[in-house]
Formats: sequence, structure tokens, C-alpha cells
Amino acid sequence: MTDEPFTILSESESWDLLGTASLGRLVTNFAGEPEIFPVNYVAQDRTVLFRTAEGTKLFSAVANRTVLFEADDHNVVEGWSVIVRGRAQLLKSEADIEKADRAGLYPWTATNKPNYVRVTPTDVTGRRFEFGPEPDRNETAS
Repeated sequence: MTDEPFTILSESESWDLLGTASLGRLVTNFAGEPEIFPVNYVAQDRTVLFRTAEGTKLFSAVANRTVLFEADDHNVVEGWSVIVRGRAQLLKSEADIEKADRAGLYPWTATNKPNYVRVTPTDVTGRRFEFGPEPDRNETAS
């Protein structure tokens, strides 16, 4: 175990980890209030791709200048978290939709989600955490 219980990940390491998960959280703003939506996703060409139906998630994602997307995973020894800050765009061109179709992204629930949304990052940050016992509360920092 290192001296610190966490490691800052490079952008490349962060994208590698995003490619191993399929569930994340989209954070937007709607009517001045924060909103958070669970979404299944794929990482495609260093962007985050998800599908959605019409509604608050779609509107708030594409109407905001910036959205956040977060995914994480863990096991008994370690965990990780990656946050993507960027701009969400509804895919409209036939070429963009065909490319998105090739990503193999399907709705988890038996609902029609005809809209592809791509989050293009302006910033990607990630951390890996090593789990262990809590330090002694009576220890003083040296």
C-alpha cells in the first residue's frame, strides 16, 4: 500500500477504466436545480455515449453549457471513480447515429430510447482508492 490511500489517474487510465463499466450518473441542471440521472453508457472515442427518451434528462443534458458524468467501480481491495466534465450533444446526423449504433449500446429496460447523446469532454479526472482500516483517531499528524 502506498503512503496515500488514493492515486490520481492519468486521462488515459481514466478512459481505460470508463471502458470497463456500463453504468454511470449524468449530472445536469434543470430550472436552477441540480439533477442526477443513472444512465447505461459506453465510452466511444474518448467520449461518453448514452441513449434516452424525450424528457427532462434529454432536455437538461443538451440545454446546459456543461454537464458532469461520473462512473465508478470497486472490489474488496480497491475502487475507482472517474468524472467527465463536458458538453452534451444530441446526435442528429445520419453518420453520427450510424457510428453510435456500432457502439452496441442498448436500453436496459424495455423502453424506447431513440435519442443518442454524446458527452464530449473538456476535462477528465480520475482516482483509484486503496481500501484499508481507518487510521487511529488519536494519532497526531507529524
